[in-house]
Amino acid sequence: MSGATNFKNCGSVLITGASRGLGLQIVDSLARGSFSPGKIIATARNPDAAQKLQELAEKHPNIRIVALDVVSQESIDKCAEEVGQLVQEDGLNCLINNAGINVVADFHSVTAEKMIENFHTNSVAPLMITKTFLPLLKQAASRGGSGSGAMGIRRAAVINMTSLLGSVELTWGERANNFKWYPYRTSKSALNMVSRCMAVDLEPDGILCMAIHPGWVRTDMGGSEAPLSADESISSVLSVIGGLTEKDHGSFLNFTGEQLPW
Repeated sequence: MSGATNFKNCGSVLITGASRGLGLQIVDSLARGSFSPGKIIATARNPDAAQKLQELAEKHPNIRIVALDVVSQESIDKCAEEVGQLVQEDGLNCLINNAGINVVADFHSVTAEKMIENFHTNSVAPLMITKTFLPLLKQAASRGGSGSGAMGIRRAAVINMTSLLGSVELTWGERANNFKWYPYRTSKSALNMVSRCMAVDLEPDGILCMAIHPGWVRTDMGGSEAPLSADESISSVLSVIGGLTEKDHGSFLNFTGEQLPW
């Protein structure tokens, strides 16, 4: 967990989709770790119904819960206003675009509506959220000093939670036969391109941007056969995120820190 210790020097972290699964685990791991950041901003579409998240917030005073429906621009705008009030002049140091869905459909069952639904949440939403929160990210980046060597979560970073299943190069053979998920796989592939494009645009402001695969995890989405627990996955993910530097800008990494093929 060496890299994760850098979160202790990170003023604020925002996690989308924090009411369950990996998002909830990120909040939990950050809150109870000895490396807990100054502010943990956890978003959920319906905070009142997010019981486990509410329980965490009661135990840890640095957790703030903010409502966010990632497919509603009105909700994104309102969330950004609330977060701006929380972070004030310090800005937002780390944005983790974690919210995602899996609309399962193969070649025969896929429809345009299913594709669009998955794309909106997994590909379009992270782009719109990052765009809306850019002033707060730039504010944090400007306070962190200039120079590419300063890139990382202690300055400003955008982390997109993607999937190995979005890799075009690896979509062949046995892996393609086992996961015929047209909406999900293509939406994650699109998110990878969004991440790379944003990395180009965010670099002049010193904001790091990358995509990370959390592994195949035992969550509602991942299923019971997955080899990793949420805690195992996120322990590794936070270690990787915490250790990111300018050399990782625009990268697609595994939860182990290894480079993945696009």
